[in-house]
Amino acid sequence: MDKILIIDDEKSVLDMLNVIFKKEGYRVKKSLSAQKALELIDEEDFDLILSDIRLPQISGMELLRKVKEKKPGIPVIMITAYGTIKQAVEAFKAGAIDYVVKPFDVEELKIIVSQGLEKIKLKEENIFLKKELKEKYSFKNMVGKSKKMKEIYSLIEKLAATDSTVLITGESGTGKEMAARAVHLLSQRWDNRFVSINCGALPENLLESELFGHVKGSFTGAVVNKKGMFEVAEKGVLFLDEVGEMSPWTQVKLLGAIQDKKVRRVGGTEEIPVDVRIIAATNQNLKKKIEEEKFREDLFYRLNVISFEMPPLREKKEDLPLLVSHFLKKYCKKMGKKMKRIVPEVMNIFESYPWPGNVRELENLIERIVAIEDRGTITEDSLPEELLKPHKKPETNLLFQQGFNLNSHLDEIAQNYIKEARQAANGNLKETASHLGVSYRTLRYLIDKYGLKSS
Repeated sequence: MDKILIIDDEKSVLDMLNVIFKKEGYRVKKSLSAQKALELIDEEDFDLILSDIRLPQISGMELLRKVKEKKPGIPVIMITAYGTIKQAVEAFKAGAIDYVVKPFDVEELKIIVSQGLEKIKLKEENIFLKKELKEKYSFKNMVGKSKKMKEIYSLIEKLAATDSTVLITGESGTGKEMAARAVHLLSQRWDNRFVSINCGALPENLLESELFGHVKGSFTGAVVNKKGMFEVAEKGVLFLDEVGEMSPWTQVKLLGAIQDKKVRRVGGTEEIPVDVRIIAATNQNLKKKIEEEKFREDLFYRLNVISFEMPPLREKKEDLPLLVSHFLKKYCKKMGKKMKRIVPEVMNIFESYPWPGNVRELENLIERIVAIEDRGTITEDSLPEELLKPHKKPETNLLFQQGFNLNSHLDEIAQNYIKEARQAANGNLKETASHLGVSYRTLRYLIDKYGLKSS
């Protein structure tokens, strides 16, 4: 139950409000003076305060200011029999969430209190969710302990303390957006919006409208005024994914917006100030595109204030076990399945595979395996054909190969078996002979024949 503190120097009003709100299911504490109320606030936690403005010794307005100093999160509703516009403005400036004039309507007051509690709960929930999001995307939760990833974490932490424009490069699927979110959520802008737009997924005219907004009637289908992503991301971050795909005309407008910190909607004349941090990403070589006159050099230098590259998965194979474990936990939990075990042979295949789609490809593969695999163990049979191809021996008809020699082929097979058996027996020849099903004398003869003494 929510706990309310009611303060009024008229005992009859105080008792009436006490009865009303107890019937509504609230826990109620009451006080005839501001001094006593401040003592109660120091001793206990309240979800809402309802206070008269005219109180002896310490006024309700002074009480409001002291509450906001001590516990700024508590919502306060002020009540008065001598209401004026000036007094109402003063109460709101001091931090009151509402202002009620006596004689008040009881039902209306109940609604005001209920809405006040609901607002504060929504605010607390929003703060909690934002903190959860911040933790989720902070660099501490980016998976990987390789040297390259540790360097990325260190750089992200330094970048977060600045407000500079950032350019993130790297192949598709390496986690560029994850890194951009980490920069944002470790920065001073973390509690404002992170707005993402893929510059390569939209045609030129639509991308311009999405970025800068448009005014009603500026083109067919523009039936209302619309804010662009620059305005939506105000005080936060605008993430421009695949910025290298942007058309030359949109590049010009983007350059102007970054330089002047102002945008003009499509079809509009008004320049709108914007306060936005730009983080851009690309999987293309922008310097090469500049040479080909497909990307503006001045825009490149505006975006490339600070840059770093997300390494491909093939260059940080030591992170594979961590990533596999992370995605297994994620999708087993999501699909309500028991955690699966991976046999060593599968991890060997993972380590030798080049992962052209990088971390995204690995994640998609693990999700697919968890979805269709009913067994508790992931084996080679669980993998798709493209991962197994490099590990399958080519099927060739030896009889039709020119220069094939059966004796040489059989000798090669025998040598390999002897080597493997000796390794399994830790070099003990009697045990090796037993593994091979031959006598000790026969084994010694074969070792001499194939010159295996030194191996």
